[in-house]
Amino acid sequence: MLKSYALTDIGRRRQLNQDFIYCNESPVGNLPNLFIVADGMGGHKAGDYASGLAVETVVGEAAASFEKNPEKILDHAISKANEILRKKASEDYSLNGMGTTFVAATCIGRFLEVANVGDSRLYVIGGEMRQITVDHSLVEEMVRMGGINREEARNHPDKNIITRAVGAKDDVEVDFFNLELQTGDMVLLCSDGLTNMVDDETICRILKNGSSLRDRVEELVETANLNGGRDNISVIVIEPLADEVEHD
Repeated sequence: MLKSYALTDIGRRRQLNQDFIYCNESPVGNLPNLFIVADGMGGHKAGDYASGLAVETVVGEAAASFEKNPEKILDHAISKANEILRKKASEDYSLNGMGTTFVAATCIGRFLEVANVGDSRLYVIGGEMRQITVDHSLVEEMVRMGGINREEARNHPDKNIITRAVGAKDDVEVDFFNLELQTGDMVLLCSDGLTNMVDDETICRILKNGSSLRDRVEELVETANLNGGRDNISVIVIEPLADEVEHD
């Protein structure tokens, strides 16, 4: 039996929460469950409109889809969200330039299907903490080209520049990942308001501390705020095979 807990927080510096999360352990159309973190960007209120509309569209499209393949369901739904955001932005000048990151996951038995656009992230925490998604950001490209190292990337002044977003261009390119989970694995979806404020080692320690799922998620958000809370913070933690751990 799968367990999950989700939390979003405005942080310490922002006037508005432009993150939007969706956490549903029940079926959404032919998907057995669905988890989403979207981090919006744009002018006044455009970012929160973008993330909310993108999530609403994807959930609606997934619920209505007759497709069986989860990758195809998510690909079509995210493309539809991109199309709607582009249309809304063209009709309303105040929404011009809006967009959103988008990371989504569905657990199908022992398998995890992941879709990603932008720099919100998905990790799997087992024996170690592994980042599954690849950031679509200028800084990540600099790391891949060997221009800077990981530590320099954490505090780089251009860290907020992303190279892909839902709503940014007429066509959206989505990355997909499929992996088999092991007993005891946890899945973390989060916006960069967490990962810019809390290092991987601390995130991993908090997630493995043995307290309730809710307490662990709340501690992650609290730690991000204690470290400065410079951005909105969104966290979803899933224990896909929780019943197998309990029966061990």
